[in-house]
Amino acid sequence: MNDSQKASLQADIYLLLFLGLLTLTAILMTASGHLLLNTIYIGLTVVSILITYFWGIIPGLVENLLFIFAQIVVMVYLNLAQGPQIPLTLTFWLIVPLGLSFFVYQMTAEQRQLQWQNQRLRSNLIEQGAFDEQTKLRTMVAMVQDAHVFIETNRRFKLPVTVGIIRIRYYDQLKSMMSEQQISTLLTLTSDVMTASTRQNDVTYYLNKDIPTWGVLLYADEAGAQIALDRIRDAFSRQVKASTELGSLHISLISGAAQWNDSKMNGPYDLIDSGIKETEYDVGQSN
Repeated sequence: MNDSQKASLQADIYLLLFLGLLTLTAILMTASGHLLLNTIYIGLTVVSILITYFWGIIPGLVENLLFIFAQIVVMVYLNLAQGPQIPLTLTFWLIVPLGLSFFVYQMTAEQRQLQWQNQRLRSNLIEQGAFDEQTKLRTMVAMVQDAHVFIETNRRFKLPVTVGIIRIRYYDQLKSMMSEQQISTLLTLTSDVMTASTRQNDVTYYLNKDIPTWGVLLYADEAGAQIALDRIRDAFSRQVKASTELGSLHISLISGAAQWNDSKMNGPYDLIDSGIKETEYDVGQSN
C-alpha cells in the first residue's frame, strides 16, 4: 500500500469514527433528557469542531478544556448549591467534544496529506516536462516516451500504430483578433474535446504552445485514425458554436494522420513529424 492509499484509508477510518461518535452522542442526548443543557452543549461542541477544523488542534484543545471546565463549574454549582439538578448521564459531554474534535483533526490532516502528495506529483510532472498545467494534457516529452512503447508493440504484435495531429486553422490570424481570455478558452475547449472524443486506449497530448498542436496515439491504421480525427473536428465545431465566447468567431481545425512504417521511419520523432506534415495538406473547407 503506497502513501496515498494509506492516507486515504486513514481519512475514511477517522470519518467513520467521527460519524459513529456523533451517532452515540445523539443516543446519549435522548437518554439523558435535559433539552436545554443538551442544546447548549451541542452548540458549543460544534464551535469546538469548527475551531479545530479551521485553526488546528491546539486552539481546538484549548477551547475544549475551557468547555470542560465550564461544565464542571455548572454541574458543581447546580448540584451542591441548589440540590441534585443534573444527572450523571450528562458527564458524557466531558469526553464527546474532545473525541469529535480529535477525529475531525485527524481526518483533515490525512486529507491535507493527500492534497500535498497530489500537488507534489503534479509539480514533478511539470518539472519533468511531461505534463502541461494549462491543458491538463501530457506533452511532447511524454508522447515520445509513449511512442516508443506503441512502436515496440507494433513490432511484436503487428498492431498498426498511427499518430493523429490537430491544429487550429489560421491560428496566427485568429490570435490577433482574440482576447487572452478567448485564447485560454479556445485551448481548454480543444483539449477537452480531444480527451472526450477519443477512446480510452487512445492517448492525447499537447505538443506545442507556440503553435498550438495536439496529438493522439492510436492503435489503428491511417484510415481508422482519420475517422477519429473527423470525430474530434465535428465535436469541436459543435462546441465552438455553442460557446458564448467563441461562437461569433469562424474557428475550425486542421488535422493529419501518419501511420508507423518500420522500413521508412527510425523513431518517434519521424512518426510525429510525418503527422504534422500531413496537416499542411489539409486544405478542405473549414467547418
